[in-house]
Amino acid sequence: MADFTPASDGIVVVDKPGGMTSHTVVARVRRIAGTRKVGHAGTLDPMATGVLVVGLNRATRLLGHLQLADKSYDATIRLGATTTTDDAEGEIVATYPVGGVTAEAISTAVAGFRGDISQVPSKVSAIKVDGKRAYERVRAGEEVALKARAVTVSRYDILDVRVGADAIDVDVSVDCSSGTYIRALARDLGAELGVGGHLTALRRTRVGSFDLSTAHSLESLAESFDWLPIADVAAGTFRRYDADDAEAAAIRTGRPLPGLNLEPGQTAMFDPTGTFLALYEPHGPIAKPTAVFVS
Repeated sequence: MADFTPASDGIVVVDKPGGMTSHTVVARVRRIAGTRKVGHAGTLDPMATGVLVVGLNRATRLLGHLQLADKSYDATIRLGATTTTDDAEGEIVATYPVGGVTAEAISTAVAGFRGDISQVPSKVSAIKVDGKRAYERVRAGEEVALKARAVTVSRYDILDVRVGADAIDVDVSVDCSSGTYIRALARDLGAELGVGGHLTALRRTRVGSFDLSTAHSLESLAESFDWLPIADVAAGTFRRYDADDAEAAAIRTGRPLPGLNLEPGQTAMFDPTGTFLALYEPHGPIAKPTAVFVS
């Protein structure tokens, strides 16, 4: 593990605890790392736990270029009640008897939400409606109607079904595209079965290539700050090009590189010392910068 200084650029993967906002996690990391420039990718609700990718200093700009759209979650869906927020933090709106719901019916209903689907986000999402977050409008007593959007649920597995007197808890594991709301999956599964549903537990297990195996609790980070240098993240995520001195001088100032035939997509550009300089991509016979990380 490389030594970290307040000027270091890199990524830290946090295992977010429940009951804490993503913003609070960023504030905690800021204090632990001793640096002001800290940001995160992919907000988690306060009740949710799991993988939160946090950028440090110049790596905050790298977050937007990482392939973080594919995510995985473990969750528990409670059938038999709807809530104002589609999760356990909201007030119960209605309850329904679940005696007639079978494991086979649950399995059939879940299958209908796999693949490319149209999903109406939860009303308490962070989506902006006329410049204001949907959850802010809901909490202010406004009625919010969000439009359905296309999302992809590539995996939706049932892990366990636990039948109680008044409710059925369904443990699931989901792989999905960015923009998929697991609360909405819970709500819609309950609606499909005619008994209502909401989320009672949510844990994000993966964001892109970052999973729980690389995540650290805030407590462990306070004791030993385990982070990934920006060069390691870039080399492990993108194709790598090692520039010579003349090319590196041009890259540092973001100049195009005529005659450099890069493969499609983004390439991480390094100087002869192994310093990560920039991301470049091909534009015909010329390589042009997507983002420069040194000056």
